[in-house]
Amino acid sequence: MPEPSVIRDVVASYVKAIGTGGAAEIAALYAEDATLEDPVGSEPLRGRAAIVEFYSAIENLRRESELIAVRAAGDSAAFHFRVRTETPDGAVEVEPIDVMTFDADGRITSMRAFWSPEDVQSAS
Repeated sequence: MPEPSVIRDVVASYVKAIGTGGAAEIAALYAEDATLEDPVGSEPLRGRAAIVEFYSAIENLRRESELIAVRAAGDSAAFHFRVRTETPDGAVEVEPIDVMTFDADGRITSMRAFWSPEDVQSAS
């Protein structure tokens, strides 16, 4: 099990990559056979190739992100963050709460994002 400080560092790297990184950079934080469910209730994705494809949807958009709070316990973390994305229709902002599990090497083994379309706000 990774140390809580390792988990917090990976979460911080993840949030930073969501704001400025490419799909491959974000997916590199995941274990090869990791799962991703974003948002919770959608069909879970499995494996790094599927995860790269998922994040490629935001790769060419202007984004910024901010970590608001993180809690690490055992092999897991729950964290609240803000992401602002500029789309062709205008800027939007959402503050998901993600729950992740990690392997002994500090790679993400599962990610579940808690948010819904009603949580997406127009941003100026």
